[in-house]
Formats: sequence, C-alpha cells, structure tokens
Amino acid sequence: MFVDQAHIVVRGGSGGNGVVAFRREKFIPRGGPNGGDGGRGGSIYLVADAQRTTLTDFRHKRRFRAEDGEAGGSSNCHGKDGADIDIAVPAGTLVYAGGELIADLSEPGARVCVASGGRGGLGNQHFATSTRQTPRFAQSGEPGEERSLDLQLKLLADAGIVGAPNAGKSTLLSVLTSAKPKIADYPFTTIEPQLGVVQLDVDASFVLVEVPGLVEGASRGVGLGDTFLRHVERCQVLIQLVDGALPPAQAVAQLATIDRELAAWSAALADKKRIIAVSKQDLPEATATLQALREGIDETILGISAVTRQGLRELVAATYAAIVAARQEAASGERTVLHPKAAAAASIMVSKERGAFRVSGEKIERLASMTDFENPDGRAYFDRVLARSGARRKLERLGLRAGDTIRVGDREFINA
Repeated sequence: MFVDQAHIVVRGGSGGNGVVAFRREKFIPRGGPNGGDGGRGGSIYLVADAQRTTLTDFRHKRRFRAEDGEAGGSSNCHGKDGADIDIAVPAGTLVYAGGELIADLSEPGARVCVASGGRGGLGNQHFATSTRQTPRFAQSGEPGEERSLDLQLKLLADAGIVGAPNAGKSTLLSVLTSAKPKIADYPFTTIEPQLGVVQLDVDASFVLVEVPGLVEGASRGVGLGDTFLRHVERCQVLIQLVDGALPPAQAVAQLATIDRELAAWSAALADKKRIIAVSKQDLPEATATLQALREGIDETILGISAVTRQGLRELVAATYAAIVAARQEAASGERTVLHPKAAAAASIMVSKERGAFRVSGEKIERLASMTDFENPDGRAYFDRVLARSGARRKLERLGLRAGDTIRVGDREFINA
C-alpha cells in the first residue's frame, strides 16, 4: 500500500541522575565528594533512505522513544549514555512540527535530529566549594525532548507525466522504463504514483513519475489528482500528455484543463518547463488532433505512440535536455541558505498567575526539571540561583511572601 502521509510522536531519552557519594578509603580521611554524572539520554534521528518509497511502516508503529541514560556511580564514574535511534524514511520526506517545516530530507542519506536526549544530571562532586565541602545533593537527569511530527512524502523524480485519465500515461511509463503499472481501458487505472528509470545510455538516465489522471476540479479534491499532485512538485520537467484519440476541440479543452489544475494547485507547477505530447498517433484520427494543437499553441508539440514507439526517441531526448538545462540553471542560480535561529538571550521572566508566581526562561526551567526539591540542599542551591539571576528580587517586587507558591516549568514549590 502506498502511504505518503503519517503522524508520529518521538521522545528523546531522559538523562541519568547524578549521584551523591563520598570517597571512603582506609587511611584517607575527609575524602570529599566523588559522585559521578548521569549519562545523556539517546536522541532520535530521521534518516533518508533511497530504497524506501512509502511511509507504510508508520501505519502501525507511531511512537518512538530513545533509551534513557544510566545514573552515575561513586568514584566519579559517569553513567552510560542512552542509545540513539535512527528512523528510516523515504528520501523526499518533509517533516513538520506544529505546522512548521523543520526538515526536508531531499537527499538520500540525509540525517536530522528530531528529538534530543536529556542531559545527564551532575553528581555532587560538581557542587563542592570552599564553604560547602560536603554537598549532599546532585542533579536529576533532564527529561528528553518530546515532539509530535507530521511526515509528508514528495517523491524524488526528474520528470513527471501528467494528463487526463486514459491519456496513455501508464502505457508510456511501461514502454520507457521497467516499471509495471496497471494498464486497463477505464478511468483511474492508476491509483497511486508510479516510478521508473529511463536509461538513455550508460552514463545518462533520469527518474520518471506518473501520477493518477487529472480531471476538472482535481485541485479541489475531484478524482485522485489532488491527492498525488505533490509528487510532481519536485520534478524539473513535466510531460503533459494529451489523449490523441479525442476530437481536436476536446483535446484542446483537455490540455487547458490540465493547465488550470496545475496552476490552481501551485504556481510553481504552472511555471515548470513543460513538454506537450499527443499520444496514440497509431490511430488515424490522432493526426488531426495533433495538427489542431500545433496550430493553436505556439509551442513544440510532439506526436507519440507507445504501441509503435513513434516519437519516443524525440520525447526522451527533449525531456533529458530540459532536465540537464534545469539542473545547470539551479546550480548557477542563487541558493537560499537557511541559517539557524539565533539563540534567545538567557533572560528570566516573572509573572503572577492564579494563586502562584511564575518564573519563565529556558535555562531556569531546565535547571528546575533537574532539581530535587525534596532535598533541602538541592532546594537551597536552586534558591541561590534564583537570587543570583535577579529573579527573586523581581518576585519580591510583585509581592512574593513566605508560603506563596512558585512555579518553574512543570515544577512548583513553596517559598520559604
């Protein structure tokens, strides 16, 4: 079954907890803290696999979680990091989070992290100072990142065949490539995109895709065309196939319908280089149809027959030349470079909310998630961070008093 959309939930592994431990050896008094750090949680990556052409694997398995990091040990032993997970997806997969495109895996082998593992908590060895020589607290591991993702596949092909039902698209694909699409004398024989490789010689080839037939209103959901038009968006050239068995007036109208539906779906599709071909030239009436189109349209229009192979050599040569020209134009043109977003300033915001005070900020929230508020020493350390950051002063200006609730991220505690 061909599946080109999927929804998955991914979660990185949580970091391992840091450990409270002290050196205890004979003849070595006051050994000091030696609690080790927890291991980092595993991350989840999506990897583009050229051998996959569908998202069928995600119909039944939709949740993925990486391995948690292990807790640290005494004698400054670091916990083991959690194993990462690589999830294979077809090359050409778009990844969306909250409606925003976060990755385009358009190159085979491309790899992107979609859920980071949490950091391991620090052991008590890190909190020793000249005035606090025996810290009896350590950090908990940071929770792993969780994301809800929408995957959308756009097949990678150099050229695409588009046209009305029964125009001969599947027959043309089967003759030019080794693909075996279903061929029958009724509309919508093709119900999913079909891929094939056109081999010109040892060093020259291109990938050809055929999508289900387009009818009037396809861009609005009529028929099957709207479901699969995205798979020709990456094509550099479109072969617009017209049914040569139609009377000339109907053939002209069919070509106009295809043009309208492509433009209605995407302006980028309408602007692509196109090659118009009139099929079924083995039929006597197809000659008049081809002549009528040539007289009415100021473009090169090829007449072809998949049965007799008439005009196929010219069609393949014209398609390959257009693909090469498009590749050269893309290579010499300006490229859009995506830069990572600048890191936000490490600011801390405070506010009042119903029955409590809220402290917001990426770093302070991360620290809160790794703090054991049941441990008096850990709580005291967090209070000192609040004071040094200026957040406590801001809270007191808002009216913070002893016994009030302070919320940081998903944690809360009572102000002493």
